[in-house]
Amino acid sequence: MVQHDTFTISRHLDVPPGEVFAAFADTGTRRRWFRLPGSGASYEHDFRVGGGETARSTFTGLDTAPERLEYRSRYIDIADTRRIVFGYEAVVDGELRWTSLVTVRFEGEAGGTRLDWTEQVAFLRYTGDGSTDLAHLRGGSVLRLNGLDAALRP
Repeated sequence: MVQHDTFTISRHLDVPPGEVFAAFADTGTRRRWFRLPGSGASYEHDFRVGGGETARSTFTGLDTAPERLEYRSRYIDIADTRRIVFGYEAVVDGELRWTSLVTVRFEGEAGGTRLDWTEQVAFLRYTGDGSTDLAHLRGGSVLRLNGLDAALRP
């Protein structure tokens, strides 16, 4: 059985939309906030429609065997400094766990940018009833956007 969900995370960032957009587009800046957990990470990033990103790492938790993590994305739409749409797959130990369609919108507002991250996810493999997997994904997205905010600060 496949489980689906959709969630949106909204943030105010204290820089103009162009700077926020650049943090997605520029590979050097992106490495400061987009990372897989674990060690031995490798990244490839091609920011253009039809391009994408591949990331791999090995994660070892307390009292658990190491897990091989892989993230594979493809950019579907890039609308200047207003919007990025991409799809991605999350693979753990060679098994596709979930896939998502993500729309990131950037809108100028007083003192900076409003960022809206909307993710539509399909869990193909999940733990128990899947509720912990969704909480894990949402929490990871919040942490990633915390990292984006930190990367944009001087």
